[in-house]
Amino acid sequence: MSILLDNISIVPMTGANEVIEKGYIVIGDQFIAEVGEGEAPQADYERVIDGSNKVAMPGFVNTHTHAAMTLLRGYADDLPLMEWLETKIWPLEARLTSEDVYWGTMLAIVEMLKSGTTAFADMYFFMDETARAVSQSGIRGILARGMVGVGPEKEQAIVESRELVHKWHRKADERITFMLGPHAPYTCPPDYLEQVSELAGELGVGIHIHLAETMVEHNTIIEQYGKRPVAYLEDLGLFSHKVLAAHCVHVNSEDIAILKKYAVGVAHNPESNMKLASGIAPVPEMLAAGISVALGTDGASSNNNLDMLQEMRSCALLHKVNSMNPTVLPAYQALEMATLNGARAMGMDNEFGQLKAGLKADMILLGLDEAHMIPRYDILANLVYSGQASDVETVIIDGNIVMEDREIKTFDEKEVLEQARKTAARLIGK
Repeated sequence: MSILLDNISIVPMTGANEVIEKGYIVIGDQFIAEVGEGEAPQADYERVIDGSNKVAMPGFVNTHTHAAMTLLRGYADDLPLMEWLETKIWPLEARLTSEDVYWGTMLAIVEMLKSGTTAFADMYFFMDETARAVSQSGIRGILARGMVGVGPEKEQAIVESRELVHKWHRKADERITFMLGPHAPYTCPPDYLEQVSELAGELGVGIHIHLAETMVEHNTIIEQYGKRPVAYLEDLGLFSHKVLAAHCVHVNSEDIAILKKYAVGVAHNPESNMKLASGIAPVPEMLAAGISVALGTDGASSNNNLDMLQEMRSCALLHKVNSMNPTVLPAYQALEMATLNGARAMGMDNEFGQLKAGLKADMILLGLDEAHMIPRYDILANLVYSGQASDVETVIIDGNIVMEDREIKTFDEKEVLEQARKTAARLIGK
């Protein structure tokens, strides 16, 4: 389908000084055909969208979440991480069925689409159902079956991960990508991580793992293996594959050098890290070293939302106050973390993350008419420091209009909300 976005402001994420105040975007099938300034070329477009008082930008890339945990939103708050997991989250998760995961994922997709996320990286279980939700909804998903290397299901996780890659990798018009998802160094012993690494090589896929999230994890790995978590994974050879490392809160300069050496992508989750008091990741230092640091929301049970606009603003403000330097993480860099760096962190920046010819047509249109977006001295600052999820009017993924005028076009939003309510009530016995 050919689509023209006309008379629109554009933040293409190709450079801080490359904002187009009035221009056009031509979409041909799945791809961006042209981005330009001024008047659009004359042609017989199947659809023309008037972009007056709107801005187009790449869709947000949520690089770390557990989508179906929307069903656990608000269930257990204000607890330390391990107590939260062991006494609340894991026991309730044990009751989830595959159908529950489907509806929980669909609920997450509603929330993500309506706040401008076009691609998300997910780690959970019953990932057949997550892939089904991605396929049906039109969003882009980079999925991983969570793998815990202790307990009775460790070998089953290996078997299922291989099957999922064969079944779903690069399916749904290539909107689905699969990675392997070893949970964390403290839940995956060395022999298991070596097994995962071998499987990643066999299948030719990347790895998504929690890394250096808490001081408890940091100290546990040092006590058990005599190395910090990052060095421990390096010695195991895990970084010979494309790795997306979530959190990386407790890393030092030596760790940062290792992450840079192997081009490890980092998913920074500022709101989850703040809520669980895990610490503050040295993001400015990692960015200065040239690491692709992206943004993730983590699951909705530890955030408690999947709003990347809010996550982006929290990120910028957190690192300014932590460094006592208001120039740290300026608006464009925060936007880059939420878009292009997300694609880079997963090795997919040749597919999406910018608005330029040849890339997949993944973009969002935000309205500029609301009071909090006026005046418009600096559109980048407005997006980062003033933007709200409700400003996202249209979502285009893979060249398809998935949401327009805040109405989701690919599935019944009301049905999803009702099924999610019923599922949550059943989980807690109400």
